Amino acid sequence: MSSRYTLRIARTAEKDLLDLQAKQFKQVVSKIFSLQSNSRPQDCKALKGYEGGYRVDQGEYRILYTIDDENQQIDIFRVGKRNDDEVYKNL
Repeated sequence: MSSRYTLRIARTAEKDLLDLQAKQFKQVVSKIFSLQSNSRPQDCKALKGYEGGYRVDQGEYRILYTIDDENQQIDIFRVGKRNDDEVYKNL
């Protein structure tokens, strides 16, 4: 599969990203961009009870997103600390 997916980042995720320190921001953003060419990396897991939702980890952060294969689009909707349930609130 050589096609690249379009990325959309929700305002909530944008806000989450802007709260990160520079180093974490860089790591998380590069992980997000890597999803364009590999929307389901080995370490991604489907979200329970959230149709089409996935999560992937980068360091101590977790990226929550949905994949629309038909339109080849990935929507990043939350970014948060892995050990913090806050990331799953308001889903």
